[in-house]
Amino acid sequence: MTAGARPSIPPLVEFRNVSVIRDGRILLDSVSLTISEGEHIAILGPNGAGKSSLIRAINREYYPSSPGPETVFRFRGQNRWDAFDLRSHIGLVSGDLQHTFTRGISGREVVLSGFFSSIGLFLSHEVTPAMKQKTDEILEFLEVAHLADRPMTEISSGEGRRLLIGRALVHDPGTLVLDEPTNSLDLHALHTFRGTLRKIARSGTGIILVTHNLHDIIPEISRVVLMRDGAVRMDGPKAEVLTDEAVGDLFRVPVRVREEDGYYYATGY
Repeated sequence: MTAGARPSIPPLVEFRNVSVIRDGRILLDSVSLTISEGEHIAILGPNGAGKSSLIRAINREYYPSSPGPETVFRFRGQNRWDAFDLRSHIGLVSGDLQHTFTRGISGREVVLSGFFSSIGLFLSHEVTPAMKQKTDEILEFLEVAHLADRPMTEISSGEGRRLLIGRALVHDPGTLVLDEPTNSLDLHALHTFRGTLRKIARSGTGIILVTHNLHDIIPEISRVVLMRDGAVRMDGPKAEVLTDEAVGDLFRVPVRVREEDGYYYATGY
């Protein structure tokens, strides 16, 4: 290394020729994808495209099936890692997680449970003053402090989603992964939620957004990956990927894509 040169930072995620097969079904088909620390990226595709399977691979719930010599499956440049290291770099919010939390757990408990990777708090959990302070800071940052004492069964889907984001942020992960985050949200909740994502992105936390809706893609996202049938179909700068032809081919319908105030919308289908 030459004097004054900085060591290169390994990618957060590096996949090459990664295939995942479950019960005879190909969930991921020779996927090659590299995502840097702190990058804002959207994974766009129809239902059944393999997007959630990709997230499970990123989160190390799925591993390559029969990896060959050309297969690369690295996390921060390493072929091996521990769960704590993974949690400290990647925070995950999914619809399945929200369904699991639909019970009488208060908003504050939801966020605190992130320290223990649990569903709520238990007597065996020792909640420290530092954890309480961190939780209060997150509730304020996400503008949901008024929900601290409200049970999850008595709040809206959008409010619950923001509390789960708070749970994912307790370890200050460098990247937040969101799997179909706006499902079931009405227009007001969508507007609020997109504002929350923009605030998080501007704070320096990377965003990996998985969606089938163009309008979920906030202006801060600069790169879009198109997926269909378990494979990456296109990967590049947002303006080059979100075209009539590419989006229409992805969803197999004729569309017109327009941009407005940094957001993209598909019409004409």
